[in-house]
Amino acid sequence: MSPWLSVAWVWLGSAVAMAALWAFSMRVRNIGYVDVGWAGLMAAAALFIGLTADGSPLARGLVAMFGSVWGARLCLHLLHRVLNEDEDGRYQALRAEWSGSPVRFFVFFQVQAVVVALFSIPFVAAASNSEDGFGAWMLAAVLVWLLSIGGEALADRQLAAFRADPGNRGRTCRVGLWAWSRHPNYFFEWLHWFSYVLVAAGGGMVWASLVGPVVMFAFLYRVSGIPWTEAQSLRSRGDDYRRYQQEVSAFFPWPPRRNP
Repeated sequence: MSPWLSVAWVWLGSAVAMAALWAFSMRVRNIGYVDVGWAGLMAAAALFIGLTADGSPLARGLVAMFGSVWGARLCLHLLHRVLNEDEDGRYQALRAEWSGSPVRFFVFFQVQAVVVALFSIPFVAAASNSEDGFGAWMLAAVLVWLLSIGGEALADRQLAAFRADPGNRGRTCRVGLWAWSRHPNYFFEWLHWFSYVLVAAGGGMVWASLVGPVVMFAFLYRVSGIPWTEAQSLRSRGDDYRRYQQEVSAFFPWPPRRNP
């Protein structure tokens, strides 16, 4: 299957799935399911492209494994949060801003379907590589993927344990990786996208694999990641979070600064 036809099929399937998820989210009044759906659809896209791409079995297999495991882990983590907590404050604020408009939320869900298709491009680029030998690039891809998946899972686990303690209500997590980065989960999610660049190295579409880390960094740092999350954190934790912003790196892990 041609690379761009694969992306088109991913978008079409995601659009249908997001429409169904939008109807469900409106019924249960919890927009947080959009994140669950996005992660699950990314996992499905990786499997689909791994099965249908024209590259070597090695490249296709790595894409299918990398993307499906990453997406499934994130999907289950987010699902557990959505099922056991109130609607995320970010979405509560958006609901208030949009007066709960179903039409606006439908568009919002469909934009996520487009984003799934956009981030399937690195999958296609990597899975189209015809290189069949397990050389240095492939080994580096596996190592980066293991580091990113392990780091993101550890960050999520540390935050979940902190939030589970009632004594931490209203306080900012500074445990483990969260003492070095305000968003270590975002950092490792971004790092994960370099796995596909390394798998694609030497292939004819390596340039397209750069969509992953470049666009994800822009999304996380300037669009829907850090700005949106930190606005909610300031609303809920106020001065405690402002001190955290002054002392801890926003994205890249770095030793914290200590204010006098």
